[in-house]
Amino acid sequence: MTDVASIGGQEDRKNVHQFLMQPFVDYNISHGWYLASSPIITANWKATPGNKWTVPIGGGGGRIFHIGRQAVNTYIQAFDNIVQTHDGGTWALRLQVQLLFPKK
Repeated sequence: MTDVASIGGQEDRKNVHQFLMQPFVDYNISHGWYLASSPIITANWKATPGNKWTVPIGGGGGRIFHIGRQAVNTYIQAFDNIVQTHDGGTWALRLQVQLLFPKK
């Protein structure tokens, strides 16, 4: 969770006060497969009323596997923004591929 606020600096710079939180839930199935949800919830405290929050709901799944000796984590998640800013999107799709380098 992060909350960033302007507390000083140049007077001609726009003040900011923004919030970000990314809760996550994972459920391991078997053979490297898992279900997951990690929505990114944001707020702009300086925005007009009714235009502050983006709150997604959803999730997806992924798998950890090997390509040769290289461990790889891939997942896809889809989210519907049940609350969004006036000019924000109504949904989001996240696809990620990670190379893993575990310590032995």
